[in-house]
Amino acid sequence: MRARVHVFYKDSVFDPQGSTVAQSLRKLGFSRVKNVRMGKVLDIELEDSSRENIREEVRSMCDKLLSNPVIESYKIELLEERKG
Repeated sequence: MRARVHVFYKDSVFDPQGSTVAQSLRKLGFSRVKNVRMGKVLDIELEDSSRENIREEVRSMCDKLLSNPVIESYKIELLEERKG
C-alpha cells in the first residue's frame, strides 16, 4: 500500500516561498492570484497491513520526522497499489 502525505505551513505561519510565487504570478499577469501556500508531498510505499495500522504508522512518521508540528500541518491519504 502507498501513503501520500501533504505537508504545509500552518495558516498562522508566514510562507516566504508561497509569497514569492504569488508575487511572480501577479507580475506575469495573473492578477487574480491572492495567495499561494507551498508545501511538500511525500509518497511512501509500505508493506501490506491493515489500513488503520498503516495510517497510524504514517501519522507517527509525520509526528517524529516528516513535519514540524510547531509550524506545519499534514494530511495523509492512503492509496491503493497501482496494478500493471
